[in-house]
Amino acid sequence: MPVTPPPASRSSAPARGDCGVGASWRGAPCPILVMDRDGGVVDLNDAARTLLPDPAPGGGAGRTAPHWLLDAHRGLTPGDAGTGDPAPAAGTIADRAFRAHPTPRPGGEVVWWLLEDTDLRLTERALDSARERASILSAASSALLSSLNLDRCLEVTARLAAEHLADAVVVVAPAQGRRHPLTYAEKGGPLSQTKREIDPEVVPGLTEALQGFPPVPARWISPDSIPDWAVPPGFAGPIGSVIVTPLPGHGIPAGALVLLRSGSHRAFDEGEEVFARLFSSRAGAALSAARLYTEQAAITGALMRDLLPPTLRQVHGVGYAGRYRAARDHERVGGDFYDVHPGADPSQESFVVLGDVAGKGLEAAVLTGKIRSILQALLPLSGDHQQVLGLLNGALLNSHSARFATLTLASARFRAGLVHLRLTSAGHLPPLIVRRDGQVEEAQTRGQLVGAMPDVQASTARVVLAPGESCLLYTDGITEARGGPLGDEMYGEHRLRAALRDCARMPPEALVERVHMLADQWLGGRNHDDMATLAVTNPTGSRGRLQLVGGRPGRTAATEGANRENDA
Repeated sequence: MPVTPPPASRSSAPARGDCGVGASWRGAPCPILVMDRDGGVVDLNDAARTLLPDPAPGGGAGRTAPHWLLDAHRGLTPGDAGTGDPAPAAGTIADRAFRAHPTPRPGGEVVWWLLEDTDLRLTERALDSARERASILSAASSALLSSLNLDRCLEVTARLAAEHLADAVVVVAPAQGRRHPLTYAEKGGPLSQTKREIDPEVVPGLTEALQGFPPVPARWISPDSIPDWAVPPGFAGPIGSVIVTPLPGHGIPAGALVLLRSGSHRAFDEGEEVFARLFSSRAGAALSAARLYTEQAAITGALMRDLLPPTLRQVHGVGYAGRYRAARDHERVGGDFYDVHPGADPSQESFVVLGDVAGKGLEAAVLTGKIRSILQALLPLSGDHQQVLGLLNGALLNSHSARFATLTLASARFRAGLVHLRLTSAGHLPPLIVRRDGQVEEAQTRGQLVGAMPDVQASTARVVLAPGESCLLYTDGITEARGGPLGDEMYGEHRLRAALRDCARMPPEALVERVHMLADQWLGGRNHDDMATLAVTNPTGSRGRLQLVGGRPGRTAATEGANRENDA
């Protein structure tokens, strides 16, 4: 029975029409089947004979169409022969994909044209797989880079690998001493971390992976060679396939990734090995960044501990309290600083310093650290403020730093119920004395800043504090804080003095807290310079009772006597 091959058209489907043009269709390159009303194969061309099995010799008898084609054939209705082109059917024959286009014939017969689209299906499947893997890598990158915590990054790496790459995962981090941090994860199971001594040599390719060398093919790794420590605790079933791939980092490897697949599943193929390397490269970059951040944070923390202001307390009967606020809220150090160096025993003076380095931020903090270290070395000479300032000035000039600093030095000692102070200002704001009656006095000390000129000259004032009285050392960040109703007015020394009148008999902690609170309210959230305050107080619980002298409250007979002694 002659059948007409499909005419050339815009569609790949053959057109419906007359099939009586001879037997040339038998040599057509695509398989063609003629099926009767019941689905039996009544004829087929040479290409179809090669494709379909031949249980009986000769002709089309005994040949059976694939089930998907039979289902499509039986689904055709009589109306399909008269109106439009019926929808094509799709299926596979011997692992080859075909799309079958029907041409209905009078009498119920149908000519099926089988056009192969195996390559198209494979391409579409590969494209879908590539899109899926690209989406996984994008999501993995976002998850991995969301945290700079190293342990968290290891957990995310293991969990993502177990979810998308394998049945079980072990992330082997670089050794810390003799032990390697290990992170275990199972698909849908728990995650755990531990540190233990391991021998990477027993896992093929692991030693090389930890050194950053390319991975060995998975087919070279025998699952039987995997030791117990390289398998997550509780992982059930035999191991059927293994991938060991490095986690490349910035300059040095970030570890290695061990992927395990159960023996009940198929082995890793070449495409999955490539995908595992792509995932590992992203995980390694994230782990390397997290490890670098952790190391830098540890170094910064160690250096920062020496730059942070000390915690102050009562020493040898004298109360101390300080508070510091950097110019930027996200910073912890800057150009303002204070220190208290207790005397060896109550009979020795404690050395107190508050200073302000030109500038702000980390560069100013570096010079701050130098000054504090120099003053620490000069403690044996702290009894002579002028000598200390001279030596400090020479050290700063020799450091070739373009920055200078202002300082207030104080030597404090508690004796007979009173606190005796020697105060020396080197280009700094003079300290303010808060008496028991609320009177605020300015210490009479002046001097030149350090680190700018060859010589430094300064005067020293002697002050005695009775119980309940305080001496406030502060930086210009307090008085020069700009704010107020219009936001352009400095807080000023007159407002600070007025605030201190209400701070009589306050503990030193409360005094510095109130000063900073008022300055902060004045700023109203605006930018400001570094601010530091340090209070030296004669606690109200000190020995000796207050006595009025000359009708003035807040002075004691002992105080007046000490002042006369100092004046002499």
